[in-house]
Amino acid sequence: MHIVFLLKKFVTFFVEPLGFVVTVLLFGFYFLHVKKYRLAKVALSFGTFLLLLFSYQPFANFLVQNLENQYPKFDYKSNVKYIHVLGSGHNTDVTQPISSQISSAGVRRVLEGVIIHKQMPNSKIIFTGYEGETNTTNAVMNARLATALGVATKDMIVNGKPVDTKEEALFTKSILGSKPFVLVTSATHMPRAMMLFHSLGMHPIAAPTNYYKSEFRGYLQVPKPVYFYISSLAIHEYLGILWSKFTLEILSDP
Repeated sequence: MHIVFLLKKFVTFFVEPLGFVVTVLLFGFYFLHVKKYRLAKVALSFGTFLLLLFSYQPFANFLVQNLENQYPKFDYKSNVKYIHVLGSGHNTDVTQPISSQISSAGVRRVLEGVIIHKQMPNSKIIFTGYEGETNTTNAVMNARLATALGVATKDMIVNGKPVDTKEEALFTKSILGSKPFVLVTSATHMPRAMMLFHSLGMHPIAAPTNYYKSEFRGYLQVPKPVYFYISSLAIHEYLGILWSKFTLEILSDP
């Protein structure tokens, strides 16, 4: 496991909604403990406000729409040879069917990749993704689901070494160079993925799936945990985009 990758994950926790809100609230309780009541009131009020804001449907919808509306759904008319399905989360609980061992985002990515594969004769699907906290790579898990959906082994390329989107892109570049291909990932993740692939001189065709945006139902909404989760996904992507732009600018400087 790369040290930089682990460090990035650690720092990210504290700047994303859950870690940030928990940190603010902990400061509030600390100030309360040391009897600094004014600071405690500010920190606890701010933490509670953020918790409710990130759990509010119109706000969560606003965050994800700005990401998911950047690329339209795939039109199934392109005729290219390769489809790259980016990795997602999974578990290896053998008491569960393969459809439950893979995260909901992962299942939708694989399903979209298989649908596109069926529409394009002689195409191949590339699966990437490391093992995470399990003993089986995500690439292998996704390939197993694709096999269950009728994709032949000869039509799949499986690599479980890449630990992030950039490494996934580098692997596909080693196979395709600058040839066009279909890129399948979650709609929220697509802007960052396209930016990374383009930065390597590649020509992906976006095929977003796993949308989180929902129909606007007015502003009188009760905050819900599911919207906090959606807000967290969106913030994660915004931070990822900023990080990618920062690193790309550094690498491009003479």
